[in-house]
Amino acid sequence: DEPKGMHTDIFSSALFGFFSFLNLQVVNGMEIYSMKIDSKVTSRFAHNVITSRAVNRGNVSKEVFFDVELPKTAFITNFSMTIDGVTYPGTIKEKEAAKKQYEKAVSRGQTAGLVKASGRKTEKFTVSVNIKAASKVTFELSYEELLKRQFGKYEMFIKVKPKQLVKDFEIEVDIFEPQGITELEAEGTFITNELQNTIKKTFSGKKGHISFKPTLAQQRRCASCSESVLDGDFTVRYDVKRTTPDNLQIVNGYFVHFFAPTNLPKLSKNIIFVLDTSGSMSGREIEQTKEAMLKILDDIKEDDFFNFILFDSEISTWKETLIKATPENLDEARKFVRQISAQGLTNLHGGLMRGIDILNAAHEENLVPKRSASIIIMLTDGQPNVGVSNTQEIEKAVKKAIDGRYTLYNLGFGSGVDYGFLERMALENKGLARRIYPDSDTALQLQGFYDEVSNPMLIDVELNYPENEISDLTTNNFKHFYDGSEIVVAGRFVDSNQNHLCVDVRGEAQAFQEQQYIFGEYIERLWAYLTIEQLLEKRITATGEEKENLTAQALALSLKYKFVTPLTSMVVTKPEENGNEERIADKPTEGIDIFTIILEIGEVFSAAVSPETSELLIDGDPHFIISVPQKKDAICFNINENPGMILNLINDPVTGITVNGELIGDKRPNSDAKIQNSYFGKLGIANKHLDVKLTVTPESITIENGDEKTGFTWLDSVTLQQAGLTLIINRKKNLVLSMGSGASFVVVLHQVWKKHPLHQDFLGLYTLKSDKLSEQTHGLLGQFFRPIDFTILEIHPGSDPKKPDATMIVKNNELTVTRGWQKDYRRDPTHGVDIPCWFVHDNGAGLIDGIHTDYIVSSLF
Repeated sequence: DEPKGMHTDIFSSALFGFFSFLNLQVVNGMEIYSMKIDSKVTSRFAHNVITSRAVNRGNVSKEVFFDVELPKTAFITNFSMTIDGVTYPGTIKEKEAAKKQYEKAVSRGQTAGLVKASGRKTEKFTVSVNIKAASKVTFELSYEELLKRQFGKYEMFIKVKPKQLVKDFEIEVDIFEPQGITELEAEGTFITNELQNTIKKTFSGKKGHISFKPTLAQQRRCASCSESVLDGDFTVRYDVKRTTPDNLQIVNGYFVHFFAPTNLPKLSKNIIFVLDTSGSMSGREIEQTKEAMLKILDDIKEDDFFNFILFDSEISTWKETLIKATPENLDEARKFVRQISAQGLTNLHGGLMRGIDILNAAHEENLVPKRSASIIIMLTDGQPNVGVSNTQEIEKAVKKAIDGRYTLYNLGFGSGVDYGFLERMALENKGLARRIYPDSDTALQLQGFYDEVSNPMLIDVELNYPENEISDLTTNNFKHFYDGSEIVVAGRFVDSNQNHLCVDVRGEAQAFQEQQYIFGEYIERLWAYLTIEQLLEKRITATGEEKENLTAQALALSLKYKFVTPLTSMVVTKPEENGNEERIADKPTEGIDIFTIILEIGEVFSAAVSPETSELLIDGDPHFIISVPQKKDAICFNINENPGMILNLINDPVTGITVNGELIGDKRPNSDAKIQNSYFGKLGIANKHLDVKLTVTPESITIENGDEKTGFTWLDSVTLQQAGLTLIINRKKNLVLSMGSGASFVVVLHQVWKKHPLHQDFLGLYTLKSDKLSEQTHGLLGQFFRPIDFTILEIHPGSDPKKPDATMIVKNNELTVTRGWQKDYRRDPTHGVDIPCWFVHDNGAGLIDGIHTDYIVSSLF
């Protein structure tokens, strides 16, 4: 829903560098009179400033929204709002400190501006503010990113879509590369003959400049209309001069070393494709995978060796050994790919181990060249559920079997995968994970990933530096160097005055002297950016004390250099008529901590999540709705149980947190109804590690800590801290609960008219943070913290002409489902809104793990 007032959207994302997507909309007298993106790139390190200016031309206050989608690899460094000459800056704090402010804001019924994942490569920053009549506001957001080289060029991809005419619209890019710029180009899909001359491009020696500044007349789609022609992609690409394989730059005690040798003989590859062919891959997914594999076979070189492993309930191989990519063998492989079909369960462990065994045998028997790169590319759309299904056991077995010899790339198809598991396993084996999005371009996504890793030029690359001269070195050893890419290493000198460095890769470099082109301490910030990025990556696979140390190092650098990372938050003080309001901006990561879960049990249940995960709702029946944004659809099911039954909602054996809910019914049974209404009338929240239990009913709140018991009512206003627990009760509204290092909850009191003949008061539960819950979290609700995917087949008429039936493939199960509607009470608490969804019968059987009675427990704790 569009908010009333003016809405400003500026989207910015990374392809190989970054892009900005401008989406502006003027409503009710608000005028956006200026929109500028200013990018300054020095030695691949981009400092970007987005500035938006607006004025309220109306005679009443209006709300302005500033939305920016940033590259997931970028770090926000600054944000400010200036209203009538007064600036309100953002400040960066440690996440736990900012979280307390967020919880207080939520407990007061306020919303929060968050950075959240919102696209394939993006995350959204949003903030809004009320502007008085005739007032002006300026939003300014800064972020930084190291541009990565792929296919021989650095690229900035700028999506332009203002949806309106903007008086002062400008994109300006300044590039400074000490090595010199060899090529610079800019193009736009929307560029007409009239707009062609508005792109200004110059480069000479070390400097390049791009500007795009169309006038109002040039922005018009036609001479007499107000529709903007600016709608499409604007792309800037460049590369640098390379007289030697590497380039080293030194500024103020820090150095950065770029290594990109050219004209190397290409290595042959030994590639094992390990493909999931379980039942959940049936339909479009398997057809797109086959399409991608056929195109990849066209690109495999004759010196390469390859094989296909298919896994579902069983394991099958194309050949028993690696096969050379001769024209005859490639033709045979194409026939094999065309006949691949999908069925059965998901034996992921068996597929990977078979692929590793084939690579091991090929090397032991000298079937492949000694100077060659061995790669495993695994694609799955689900989670292991046959054979070895414990993900920790699979990780250990795969790491032991590979033993550092091969690179593993894991591709997660859709949202049903355990992405954290795939990412850890890939990183432990010198590879990376990539999410593949189910869409019309899925085959292109798969082929594009293969293109990135299909041309290794060097293996086991190590750049060595004098140990007595260097401290705080970023990663300096790499499994592969790929054609058209670049290796970047940064570090700090022990002697800050040192201005040269000997590297065993190539020669010696002098200090970089052209200070006028440096924004701040650019090499120091580049070093900090790269160090934080790599610490966070190492943190994914670390445990115990090692993980704590990596977290502490990354947090310290994030705070020192003012980066919004997954460990920090930006607090924005928003001016309001009734006092200032705190807003929080968080940096998400892939996996369970990517979003803030909001659970509302009773009249409404909702979950605010990323587009890669599911949104959940439960109303008072209770019925459940799981929104799956990437499908633009939803799944729903009912739980039909009697009052007095207790359901396990969340159970995390790692943090010790459990949440159970007891059902209550109407005041008197409805004799005409086959199934009686039920609600959650009592919640039990416990943390066994803290020995704390919280019992909440619509009448009272009771805390048990060991033998101590403390009670409150909803008429109290309380702030309590004891034994690792923080409790805030807001009178007759809600309570906020934090339990040690675990998740935080808000319990909301829903009150009905006391003289209502049927209904009675009930409770809602919000989980503010899910990143403190482990990946082993389960329960009737906890299982859906992980993403879910499904496929609909064979839609046909059902028993009700208005509600067709279909076959749903979900969690490797085939279910008969019915198209219907369920109520979402968020927007209309009285009547609700009908949400179309695929209804899963029999208490969610086949969708939930096990059956619904598995979640019935004997007591609240």
